[in-house]
Amino acid sequence: MRKRQDLDTRINGILKVEQALKDNAELIEMGEAEGDAGIVTEAEKAITGLKGDIARVEQDALLSGEADANDSYLQINAGAGGTESQDWASMLMRMYVRWANQNKYKVEVLDQHDGEEAGIKSCTLQIKGHNAYGKLKTESGVHRLVRISPYDSNARRHTSFCSAWAYPVIDDNIEIEVVESDLKIDTYRASGAGGQHVNTTDSAVRITHIPTGIIVACQAERSQHKNRATALKMLKARLYEMELQKKQEKVDAANAKKTDIGWGHQIRSYVLQPYQLVKDLRTGHQTSNTAAVLDGDIEDFIQASLAHRIHGGGPESVEDIE
Repeated sequence: MRKRQDLDTRINGILKVEQALKDNAELIEMGEAEGDAGIVTEAEKAITGLKGDIARVEQDALLSGEADANDSYLQINAGAGGTESQDWASMLMRMYVRWANQNKYKVEVLDQHDGEEAGIKSCTLQIKGHNAYGKLKTESGVHRLVRISPYDSNARRHTSFCSAWAYPVIDDNIEIEVVESDLKIDTYRASGAGGQHVNTTDSAVRITHIPTGIIVACQAERSQHKNRATALKMLKARLYEMELQKKQEKVDAANAKKTDIGWGHQIRSYVLQPYQLVKDLRTGHQTSNTAAVLDGDIEDFIQASLAHRIHGGGPESVEDIE
């Protein structure tokens, strides 16, 4: 029913735009025939005003993958570089939280490991809302920051790397088989705020999928049982996303960007010194308004990446290849 409702919305959006174009084109013809410049001008303005509707219809067309409409997990990991890269990881986390808030998505922090001095070593967010994964999937890769380090007493320019990886929260109708003997389950005490109970009991859960090496963790709940259930759901989502990526590799080598958080694997570069520029290295889309981007204004980058992914011929679901 949800899929049908989504398709109805997409089709009705296209039909609405087509009808508006047709109606206003007829008004222009009528105005020209009767010599009424006012009608012509009003119809032309109406057609120009349809640009926003057309953009939304185009976005819906780009978000047509099997899991695009789903909620999304987003995992951020600091690269090599200690405090500097950990601070960059916290900046990225803030950027995506701000972006989610701007799009009226709900954000839940499932797991977070703080750095020793500042920033975070890693975090996992769950972003809830229609098309959350469809938009965030193009954000997966290495993000590079160039700036004057606030942690360098000599005020030298530093380059830092962090990885972001999005994978969909899978529906119950998508069956992912996980063998219990393939799992290594560890419990530990949650870090950060959470009260006396959280910090004095082994409520946090970490699951390692031995065949693939995938590790997921959750410390969002006070109950070890709930954290285990959430972590297992995250693992299934990662395994599902891994299958999508295997299919993607048959079309291009984009997955090579996951192999190393460092030079040559970044998808986007954020330069704050000696000039201001954020540039997506896949699409060429760029802006000098770095402050706005770091404050969550990344919608233009997402749209450019979606268009590039679709026109580049990457698979949107397992069935697209099979």
